[in-house]
Amino acid sequence: MRIILVSGPSGAGKTTVARILAQDRRLSPGVHLHTDDFYAAIKQGLLAPYLPEAHAQNETVTGVIARAAAGYAAGGYHTVVDGVIGPWFLEAYEEAAQAAGVPLVYAVLRPDRETALRRGAARPGHPLTDREILGRIYDGFADLGRHERNVVDSTGLTPEETADAVLRLH
Repeated sequence: MRIILVSGPSGAGKTTVARILAQDRRLSPGVHLHTDDFYAAIKQGLLAPYLPEAHAQNETVTGVIARAAAGYAAGGYHTVVDGVIGPWFLEAYEEAAQAAGVPLVYAVLRPDRETALRRGAARPGHPLTDREILGRIYDGFADLGRHERNVVDSTGLTPEETADAVLRLH
């Protein structure tokens, strides 16, 4: 069992790919943790996660998600987590995976900038469709240093092809 982080900027296809992975027979039994759901659990005092003043909130929520993912994986489930998880929050997942004795796979879906912005702005009913903010989030994934090896360019791939590419990363 393992934890697979499906990360990247808004509009990269993270949630669609994570759902496919969690339902893939190769990852049975599978769990899908959608990070947005953990933020939605905050009923009072929620700050938009992309705001600088939300850092402490984001650290708390990230720790909760990481421990939940590790708990599922330690219990025998392949656990797919999708969200905007930059390298700056990887340590919480690494520590939780190590404590649970399970491997961690970090995948960053990164289509070209215009594709991500177009997709992100076109999400009906989503609270974040502002292209300027989406662009700033995208730029946070532009240069990942040693994590560049974990990037999957999903620009021209179907969600199924992207899921297969993620599975080839480990």
